[in-house]
Amino acid sequence: MPYGPVRVAIVGTGGIARVHAAALRGQASAALVAAADVDGNRLGAFADEFGVPSTYGDVAELLRDARPDLVHICTPPGSHCDQALRCLRAGVSVLVEKPPVISLREFDVLAAAEGDGGPWFASVYQHRFGGAQRRLKALADGGALGRPLLAVCHTTWFRDQAYFDVPWRGRWDTEGGGPTMGHGIHQMDMLLDVLGDWAEVRAIARRQARRTRTEDVSMAHVTFASGAVASVVNSVLSPREESYLRLEFEGASVEVTHLYGYRDEDWRITQAPGWKVSCAPGAGAPSGHRAQFAEVLACLADGRRPPVSPTESRRTLSLVAAIYAAAFTERPVKPADLGPGSPFYDRMDGGQAPW
Repeated sequence: MPYGPVRVAIVGTGGIARVHAAALRGQASAALVAAADVDGNRLGAFADEFGVPSTYGDVAELLRDARPDLVHICTPPGSHCDQALRCLRAGVSVLVEKPPVISLREFDVLAAAEGDGGPWFASVYQHRFGGAQRRLKALADGGALGRPLLAVCHTTWFRDQAYFDVPWRGRWDTEGGGPTMGHGIHQMDMLLDVLGDWAEVRAIARRQARRTRTEDVSMAHVTFASGAVASVVNSVLSPREESYLRLEFEGASVEVTHLYGYRDEDWRITQAPGWKVSCAPGAGAPSGHRAQFAEVLACLADGRRPPVSPTESRRTLSLVAAIYAAAFTERPVKPADLGPGSPFYDRMDGGQAPW
């Protein structure tokens, strides 16, 4: 348990690291004490911009000399497992950007490296922490909306060919997948946060327009343990970009339309005839890294496990794996189909992408 502000370090100083550093600014419970990157020029510019006192060329040196309480992993996905494992073995908790790792096998390695009382491994899924999502989850969990029936979960974004020409992008071995893994994962996590465990997936994945080793679009039919069903679409081919989530309950339709983050006013609720759902609009926080980081810091200060836990994070990653498995085997996939021994446990494409 740290005394005083939580000592935070950031590994990887690209674009998402700037989002992390900006979200940490003004949080009295955090002190950004160090950063690491293999690119010295980028690291120096980051340290100057955010007033980081100590910089390092690798994770091992940072852990030894800076002695952080928490490390934010903001590097490309293929390096997440090794870097996070180094932190956990050094007794330091880690908060890992999405996707947390590039396979279920890697995920289980990190989860097993946790201690009962820390260090902990947590994933960045910031859309869980907006006020509206939290109110929706509370209503659903409390039964106020009735039984969940149907959902639509669409992440329709646009990325040009130059985006995929970056050497580590669009590769199974370094990014773990295309828009299903790297873009739609946040919307799918919101869906699972409310609807809970998935039970079966049927899917297709295609390379429609981009030169890439991964898919550029996927579509899935997901059945949940509750009996609810969902349509899930992930695309990077959509000039009119949108993130759209719609959940149909017995008592109401609940929708949110946004792009990279929502506010309360982006949500709509339509009550079914004969139902009265008490859902005051409130003045909740928008979704974003700042809201999640505040909770992570509070948990670490109190010696508690920070959100999002491995159990919840793995459920989201396993849905991603199931979409790929169902698409490439052309068969329905259940959670039991993705355990050790499955090719989709070791690689998201299972070595079976048809192109």
